[in-house]
Amino acid sequence: MKDVNLTFILLALIAEIVGTVGGFGSSVFFVPLGNFYFDFQTVLGLTAIFHLSSNLSKIFLFKKGLNKRLLLVIGIPSVLFVVLGGFLSNIIDSTYLEISLGIFLVGFSLLFLIKKSLTISPNNKNAIIGGSFSGFSAGLLGTGGAIRGLTMASFNLEKSVFIATSAFIDFMIDFSRTFVYFNNGYIHKHDLKYVPYLFVIGVVGSFIGKKILHHIPQNKFRRLSLFLIFVIGMISMAKLIKK
Repeated sequence: MKDVNLTFILLALIAEIVGTVGGFGSSVFFVPLGNFYFDFQTVLGLTAIFHLSSNLSKIFLFKKGLNKRLLLVIGIPSVLFVVLGGFLSNIIDSTYLEISLGIFLVGFSLLFLIKKSLTISPNNKNAIIGGSFSGFSAGLLGTGGAIRGLTMASFNLEKSVFIATSAFIDFMIDFSRTFVYFNNGYIHKHDLKYVPYLFVIGVVGSFIGKKILHHIPQNKFRRLSLFLIFVIGMISMAKLIKK
């Protein structure tokens, strides 16, 4: 536990639990919270590693079946565009990326808090577009699960199938961007001490999130999650203004 920030570890666990129950994925919370402890590019590297264990856990815990069609239609463009976003993250100044992340979090949360019934037509075209934007955002800003979640929600999947399919796509995205981030130099040797803790958190957080889902309606927790995303986005932008 030497030189390990315990507050960061606790926040990572909370991010995993809330992300699992809210349906947005942990990165929408983990990335902005991680920015308070590490530089933006390091957070991208840690997020990719963290998500590998997190999504393997979800695939195992919600293994009632995968929607193979959506796995291909959303997953393939997601992987292609996460690679593009990952490479661009090494070109664009990290300050601009942090500003973009803050704007994305605030804009996304407000949109769904105001437009409660916002939906996307369930067709292949929208699935491909949603997958592309989700992957690109994941590679560039570290989080894209919320966009993918919106896209997949339109297909009215059973809850466990939704989570398993989303987790499998997310695993493909994280596996791909881990190599890109490593090539970019985002994964540092001195930060690898956090990897075992993040793997455990991925498993434990997913398990706790699944248990909570049995007792709390997802739509109610979703609104709480959106409010938290809005607050984190505002705090992230306030932090940048003070720099």
